[in-house]
Amino acid sequence: MDEEKLVEYLFQRGAHLGHKSNRVHPKAKKYIHSIQNGISIIDLEKTVAGLNEAKKFISQAAKNGKNLLVVATKKIVAGQVAEICQKNNVFYITLKWPAGLLTNFDTVHKNVKKLQQLKEEKEKGLWDKLVKHERLKLEKRLRKIEKFYQGIIGLDKLPDILFIVDIRKEKNAVDEAKKLNIPIIAIVDTNVNPDIIDYPIPANDDLLESVKFLVQEIIESYSKNRQKKSANLA
Repeated sequence: MDEEKLVEYLFQRGAHLGHKSNRVHPKAKKYIHSIQNGISIIDLEKTVAGLNEAKKFISQAAKNGKNLLVVATKKIVAGQVAEICQKNNVFYITLKWPAGLLTNFDTVHKNVKKLQQLKEEKEKGLWDKLVKHERLKLEKRLRKIEKFYQGIIGLDKLPDILFIVDIRKEKNAVDEAKKLNIPIIAIVDTNVNPDIIDYPIPANDDLLESVKFLVQEIIESYSKNRQKKSANLA
C-alpha cells in the first residue's frame, strides 16, 4: 500500500498513541507529532519511514543468509509473535530472555542441544523401555527446557540480527546485542531512547494490533527474501 494508506492503516491500529507526556524520553521527541490531552502522539510518517528502512535492511540481510532472532516477551503480544515466527520459520524468544543467550551462547546452546536430544529420544520410543517414574522425570525435564528454548531449536550460532518489541522490557537482550555489535531492529515507543537502536520503528508497543502488523511486515520481508531456511523449528 502507498504511504498515505499505510499511515491511515497504522492510525486505525493505534500505532500513533505514545506515552503520557511526563514519561516521554527526551530523545524520543523527534518522533512526536504533538501532545493531545497529555498523551504523546507519534508522527506516523516517521513510523513509515522507519519501517521502510528496517524492511530494506532485513530484506538484504535475508538475501545474504543472515539469521534473525525475534524477541517479544510482553504477554499481550507474545503468543501472536510466536505464531508469526513459527509460520515463517524464524527463531524467537517469547517467554523469558535466557540470561547470556548472546554473551554466553555456548552454555545456552548446550541446553538447546539437550532439548533436541530429549525430543529425538522420545520420538524414537527410547523412553518406552524405562520404568514409569523415570519416564515422568524425563518428561518433566523436557517440558521445562522446551518452555524456554523451543523457539531457538536449530540456532547453532549467534543470531546476526535481533528484532525486539519493547526495548525497555527487553533491556537485557539489548545490552547483550550492543556488547557484541549485533544490529537491532526495534519497535520503539516514546518512553525509551531510540538512538541506541540501529533501525528504530517509532510506534505504540502495547497495543496488539499495532505490534502484530509491524512484526508481520518485518518478518515477512525477511522470510520472502531468504534464500534458504536457516531455522528448523519444531
